[in-house]
Amino acid sequence: MKFKFNNQKLPLLPFTGRLAHHHHHHLHFTSLVYKLRSATPRAYSANGSSSTNSSEGNSFLVPGATAATILMLGALHARRLYEDKKLEEARDKGIDMEFKPDVKATVMRFLPLRSISRCWGYLSSIELPIWLRPHVYKAWARAFHSNLEEASLPLDHYASLRDFFVRSLKEGSRPMDADPKCLVSPADGIVMRFGEIKGAGAMIEQVKGFSYSAISLLGTNSALPLIKEDNSSEDDSCFEFTSKLERKRSWWKVSLASPEVRDPAQRSPVKGLFYCVIYLGLGDYHRIHSPADWNVSVRRHFPGRLFPVNERAARTIGNLYIENERVVLEGRWREGFMAMAAVGATNIGSIDLFIEPDFRTNRPMKTKLLFNSKPEERPYEPTNTGVALRKGDEVAAFNMGSTVVLIFQAPMSNSSKEVSSASDFNFSVKRGDKIRVGEAIGRCQVS
Repeated sequence: MKFKFNNQKLPLLPFTGRLAHHHHHHLHFTSLVYKLRSATPRAYSANGSSSTNSSEGNSFLVPGATAATILMLGALHARRLYEDKKLEEARDKGIDMEFKPDVKATVMRFLPLRSISRCWGYLSSIELPIWLRPHVYKAWARAFHSNLEEASLPLDHYASLRDFFVRSLKEGSRPMDADPKCLVSPADGIVMRFGEIKGAGAMIEQVKGFSYSAISLLGTNSALPLIKEDNSSEDDSCFEFTSKLERKRSWWKVSLASPEVRDPAQRSPVKGLFYCVIYLGLGDYHRIHSPADWNVSVRRHFPGRLFPVNERAARTIGNLYIENERVVLEGRWREGFMAMAAVGATNIGSIDLFIEPDFRTNRPMKTKLLFNSKPEERPYEPTNTGVALRKGDEVAAFNMGSTVVLIFQAPMSNSSKEVSSASDFNFSVKRGDKIRVGEAIGRCQVS
């Protein structure tokens, strides 16, 4: 998207230092504006700041872009307050919200959410006047409870909302649990779901009453440790997975939306395969870190839809994490298999990979109705080793809040009747917990 200006139809005012000093005399807040620079792409550094000098280049005032952004922020804040109130009331009553499709979820399938997200990405990349930046970012922080004291740079150093969203933090803001047997949170957010993956199809619970397949999330080429399903009876009363009929319906929808991720064989996971789903809100720190020392051997990019991934969407949109665009990193840690899926969402079409700077997401697609293109897969060199990451290393970033799904192997007793051994893995979080990067998700027991 490009703005084209005609000087005879739209009067343009140059933004000068003098105007910045006297803006408070005559301008209302709704007339505060973005400063557009000459159309030159900016490179984003690891600390989230723009590499261009904000004082150089021609600039113009664009009141419409400012008004649109203010309206967007107000709508997001109002929606968040409403949804937070409903969720809080449900939690107070001890209610676990069940899966229930609604009309809104159906209508959203016909909206051009990918194009909308690209437009928002463009708007969020527009450079703001230096004097305006602190006001915009402080308003955002008040609305979505962001902690600006953790930002590594002064607020006026973040040239755009995009820079602000992917900002880095001051050193020491996220201390890492140093226990090598401990797995830490890769992101700030809310723990939506967690547990062991078990049962035919290796299903992961999305919400109560609906589940999706781990192999569909990661792709059929995944090294996810599975075994052929046997016909031995299991006590499934403790499992909260969907019924066989619901799973068949889920597979049918997935096969239409993304046939390349459908697993034709019914297989079961090995014992000791776990998952954890973390939702990043609009006010959360948006960078993703390594949850442990591990080696990333392959990256897969699944083009797809860009539905929202908040709690309401998870309760109303089936196969939400499978249908949405996502980036999967897969490899091994000291206890075996590990994979981390960064799931995109509405207005978060862009997922930046620090370990692969040239990688791009939410690119225009030829197929509009069915997102059935084969996932792009890139093995990392050297073969069988890949990219070595240390616990706490920065891996990726969302432009706004989204979701991270972590799947990993960990020690577990061979029989549920056995007394837990000293090496068994135990989660140290509860559903609904607010967690931060570096805090323990779980650890092996210490005898």
